[in-house]
Amino acid sequence: MQMVKKSGIVLIVAWFAIIVLMPKQEFYYKLEEELAKQEIELNEEKIDEGLFSLKLHQVTVYVKGIPVATIDEVALCTLLLYSSVELQELHVDDSLKRMLPQDTKQALFSHSILFPLKISVDAEGSFGGMTGSIDLGERQVHLDFNESKNIEMLKPQLKQSEKGWVYETSF
Repeated sequence: MQMVKKSGIVLIVAWFAIIVLMPKQEFYYKLEEELAKQEIELNEEKIDEGLFSLKLHQVTVYVKGIPVATIDEVALCTLLLYSSVELQELHVDDSLKRMLPQDTKQALFSHSILFPLKISVDAEGSFGGMTGSIDLGERQVHLDFNESKNIEMLKPQLKQSEKGWVYETSF
């Protein structure tokens, strides 16, 4: 029994040390490299590193050199078994307001090792509330708009269901 306790403590301490000491900024720079291959650039004003997270402040998103969105804060958090990306105050450029809701107050993308091929999505903004998932295995996106406010620009792409409006696509 003593050996089991010691092994458990060693595993917990090792897990905690890995999370705290992991190079979070290097992971972010690797993400930037991968996005650059798709001609997407992130330009942040400030980076803060915490014990379990990395926060980016005043992020501007460029696609093919054109600014398409600004985000007040991006929080990247990983606990090895669970990871999340939280966006605060996403504002899409005026040129895209006919295709996308212009303001998103908060968006949360989360991934768990229990479901390795699924990413959960929750968002709230000028369009109301939205929940959904991205299935990486089947390459499908499913989003449920719980409250349908100011989504006229999206309605041609949405389907009406019993619970409200649904967006489904594959990639």
